[in-house]
Amino acid sequence: MPGWMDLAYTTAGGVVGAVVTNYLSRNQERRQLRAAVMQQLLRVAAVRDRISDIVPSQRESPSRHTTGLRLLATARFGVTAVLEDGDDAEHAQREAISDLVVAALSAGVPRRVLDFAAGGEERALQCEVIRVIDLRLGGVLGDSLEELMTRCEEYRQATAQLLLRTLWHPWQTRWWRRVRLRALRQEVAALHRGQEAAMSVLAQPEHLDALAERPGGVRRITRPSDGL
Repeated sequence: MPGWMDLAYTTAGGVVGAVVTNYLSRNQERRQLRAAVMQQLLRVAAVRDRISDIVPSQRESPSRHTTGLRLLATARFGVTAVLEDGDDAEHAQREAISDLVVAALSAGVPRRVLDFAAGGEERALQCEVIRVIDLRLGGVLGDSLEELMTRCEEYRQATAQLLLRTLWHPWQTRWWRRVRLRALRQEVAALHRGQEAAMSVLAQPEHLDALAERPGGVRRITRPSDGL
């Protein structure tokens, strides 16, 4: 009888040990996946922070790259945002976002949440382009630029927060996500209108001419009447 009891305890102990080991292993894997997402998110943000200037686009004609129905500021003005090392900021951002998507999907983040997070970063980069163009023109946007940049940063932070909360608390935030996504759609619509209004001001003929005439200015600006 003691032999059977010993065997039972040994078997039970082995099963429990296997369960605990598996649990710890899966927890470790989840931590690694979450860490990878955090690292890629920081990499995406670093691209925007490293923008140093705008230069004339090297393409034969301005790119019509869009996000949804939105024509990017760089395409509208025929410019390229460059980083401190001279690399194309949008190209670097697309690469960073691509890696973020891979890491986040592997960690179980829904694609819809990722789309909003990526869109928030893209919007922020384009707001930075608008800021640099306005700086070249001596600040023609006035206080409206500060309002736009604030709104843009708040939206970017909101989409990043959505991603992080979903990453760390996927089940607890399941119902909250739906409500938050509806709110973010309204916020991005307002941000879109603000960006369009700012670009309309910057695209006025006198401003485009002034921008082209400045030292180091953009000399291949495309006017709105040119088909954009």
